[in-house]
Amino acid sequence: MQNKFQILIRALGLSLLVLFGMLGNFTIVAQAGCKDSAQPGVNWIDCRKRNLIMSGSNLQKSNLSGADLSSTDLRKSNFSGANLHKTNLMRATMAGSTATSANFEHVQSYRTNFENTNFTNASFGKAELQRANFSGADLTGANFSKADLGRANFDGAILKDNNFERANLSRVDFSKAKLSGKFQIKNAYLLQTNIESVDFSGAVGLEQWQVNMACGNDDTVLPAGLSQPKNWPCIPDPDE
Repeated sequence: MQNKFQILIRALGLSLLVLFGMLGNFTIVAQAGCKDSAQPGVNWIDCRKRNLIMSGSNLQKSNLSGADLSSTDLRKSNFSGANLHKTNLMRATMAGSTATSANFEHVQSYRTNFENTNFTNASFGKAELQRANFSGADLTGANFSKADLGRANFDGAILKDNNFERANLSRVDFSKAKLSGKFQIKNAYLLQTNIESVDFSGAVGLEQWQVNMACGNDDTVLPAGLSQPKNWPCIPDPDE
């Protein structure tokens, strides 16, 4: 009986050694990705890649979740289908890149340069995008639900069929953006949001209290049932 018990203990110990060995190898593989060069499908989860020059990189379908890419030059790169969930992009530049169907949810992107980037069907849900530069970007079908877009720049940006539900759009200037189609804007915060001369008739879920906070003019087109408030046009923001 004792011999059988000893054999069982040895077998269990051997199994645990094999299991820990497998886990150790997995950890090594997972950590090794940070040293891999930029390539499609690369695994840079939680990697530190800040203050680098990486323009022209092909990061298609890569996993960059939680990576620190702050102040990194990523111009004219390919992020199509990539996962950038909780990635730090503060003061980085992705100008002229392609990021169709990419995941930017919860990113930190203060003063990030997204100029002339293709973000078709990308998701920015709950992202921190204060003062981000989206000028000239194609944002067709992009999701900005619950995102913080305070003072973001949309000059010349293509906005079509977007979701801004519960987003912070305070002091965003849409006056030079190319808005079309329907876009969800229910409960979005529109404090001094500039919609002067903008066709805002496609705004779904827009209510009068939001309009009263925004800045429009006689050429602003609102959805049926809403009216222009007496405080239009707004006094220019002294901080601009």
